Amino acid sequence: MKILIIGAAGMIGMRLARSIIKDDFNGAINDITLFDVIPPKIENHKNSYKIKTGDISDPNIISELINQKPDIIYHLAAIVSGDAEENFEKGWDVNAKGTWHLLEGIRKKFLTSNGSYKPKFIYASSLAVFSGPYPSAINDDFSPNPETSYGAQKLVGEILINEYSRKGFLDGVALRLPTIVVRPGKPNKAASSFYSSIIREPLNGIEAILPVPENLCHWFASPLSAVRFLRHAAKLDFKKLGNRRSLNLPGVSCSISEQILALEEIAGTKTSKLIKKIPDKKIEEIVNNWPQNFMADRAIELGFVADKDFKDIIQIYINEEINT
Repeated sequence: MKILIIGAAGMIGMRLARSIIKDDFNGAINDITLFDVIPPKIENHKNSYKIKTGDISDPNIISELINQKPDIIYHLAAIVSGDAEENFEKGWDVNAKGTWHLLEGIRKKFLTSNGSYKPKFIYASSLAVFSGPYPSAINDDFSPNPETSYGAQKLVGEILINEYSRKGFLDGVALRLPTIVVRPGKPNKAASSFYSSIIREPLNGIEAILPVPENLCHWFASPLSAVRFLRHAAKLDFKKLGNRRSLNLPGVSCSISEQILALEEIAGTKTSKLIKKIPDKKIEEIVNNWPQNFMADRAIELGFVADKDFKDIIQIYINEEINT
């Protein structure tokens, strides 16, 4: 079996790659290709893999990747939310046109193979496909209606995956990932970046900026759960999805004040004192339109499992990034 990870240099992409390279799905994989605009930093390992670089908005690059006929394709590459909002053309070129080029490459290979090539396609979508007003918890029948460029681009990807799956060119699923925290490293241009910063920086003795009110609630998952979601999706019987190929994934609903309380319970009040409230109306306008809670019944029935609570999410970061 062959696996292609697009966006393998990103935080989730590298973790997924390391996880798959480590155990190669219990020996079921004989070819792993990692693709991104820059080479992913993967440690040497006994199991081999290939690294390729390029731009997914380039159809020639896509043809080269698809000609290898990967059985499972993970599409994780994206311009993040804040960057997509500020750089309109860049966001659409990568997040929407890049996805379309990828799906078109698969369709053409399906046709030239007389229908024998039909991969599983696992797409990392986002909660940003939704906008308010929201019910107390979003169920699986709540309609997407994005109010950001990033959300619109992700929804276009979902619609394309549904259509290409309906036509039989591939078997696709769009996973609406919760916001992933706590991310290692430094803040990026994602509007949600502060959700990780207000935990990560204080745990490392550094001040963090909180740009929104503490009563704001959101839907979270750990990087460990994100990898588990992606790996579990590869094992799904896609027929169970029917013609609804987008899934709201389970997570933890938590306000910022509850996040800070969880941080204090684990690391003491000295950490929370490093969080400085500096309002940013631009970020607040974006995240205010994001959902706060879900009833992810379909995903749970299909075997997806969330983190236990936000303390669990913080502890995962400590175990993986501080205590190693």
